[in-house]
Amino acid sequence: MERVDPAMEAVRWIGRGEALARLGVKTQTLYAYVSRGRIAARPDPSDPRRSLYAVQDIARLNGEIVDDEVQAAQRRIPRLASRGEAEVSSSLTVIDDGRLFYRGLDAVQLAETATLEDVARRLWDARSANPFAEIRPRVGAVPGGSVRARLFAALARRAEEDADPKARTVEDLRLECARVLDEAVDAAAGSGPRLFLHQRLARSWKTPDRDAHLIRRALVLSADHEMNASVLATRAAVSGGAAPAAAAFSGLMTLSGSEAMAELVRASDWVVAVRRQATDAARRAHAAGGLAGFGSAVYPAGDPRAVALISAADLPSDLSSAVQEGEAATGQPANFGLALAVIARRLELPRDGARDLLLLGRLVGLLGHALDQATNGSPIRARLRYVGPEPGAH
Repeated sequence: MERVDPAMEAVRWIGRGEALARLGVKTQTLYAYVSRGRIAARPDPSDPRRSLYAVQDIARLNGEIVDDEVQAAQRRIPRLASRGEAEVSSSLTVIDDGRLFYRGLDAVQLAETATLEDVARRLWDARSANPFAEIRPRVGAVPGGSVRARLFAALARRAEEDADPKARTVEDLRLECARVLDEAVDAAAGSGPRLFLHQRLARSWKTPDRDAHLIRRALVLSADHEMNASVLATRAAVSGGAAPAAAAFSGLMTLSGSEAMAELVRASDWVVAVRRQATDAARRAHAAGGLAGFGSAVYPAGDPRAVALISAADLPSDLSSAVQEGEAATGQPANFGLALAVIARRLELPRDGARDLLLLGRLVGLLGHALDQATNGSPIRARLRYVGPEPGAH
């Protein structure tokens, strides 16, 4: 049994419901505060599956005065005490002063002209050679009714084919990643002329040439973001011996079931609702606390990716209303999920188009994390704290 730290006992702890009420935020924002060490958390002694949160940290975030003695105890609390810790070093992406950078370059500026292949080469550190130049189309369709189903089937196929634990050079791994990405886009878009990746998708979605740049921008801005569960899943898989395709598949499956993806789906529903009856839909959604797509714990002043994507879209009035009504109802700027949802409707993509854009774009970043972990990463170590029955208990 672990010894209880006296500092943990010197602090008052509350449940998730009360913490959310005091902060006035959504669950994912509370988790973001914990993951960044701004709020200490610990397992609930009465139910280890639940967490408790430090009142003093919540009070500090709310601008309330905290007693000096309690502050001293609070400083002695290990951050992330209830969620385990895994330290991961990455050279791919950083968020600094409200801006997103891919290996030192502003992602929003890159999205003005860069293709997804350009960003892949940057995130994969393939500056001296172009791995896509050696790619040849693969014959053979991938089964599945939806884009997501075909994408996952293609990754599963590659994961099985690449499972041989043979030694690979960095160049071999980059070429392997390029083939994985190419086959994933073919699975989503179908076979056809060997155009740029975004053009192949635009062709399959029957998007006019003049609007294909919106697909390109969305994919580029989706490529990578902050450290999250999907990145950790990808890197952990590589650390355990998985090939890039298998590791990225693990990461995409994690992303697919995440709260961020669930919020993106809700944001898409909101855009559809506003197009039908804007004002009433806004009032109902806000009153029910279910209005998704606005505000970001990572970008308190506004997500620059959302601003860039929406600004480039030349939105019709009904979609502009989706942005304006939501911002007015929540007092928060549109986030990237909302921007993807608006773009999907602006281009008349299939119902899950926003989700498909995010998954296909993020595949580039996850393959980059797989490469980075395979070539530069240290072993990932995380502490598992057993909270089950005592050994021998009946």
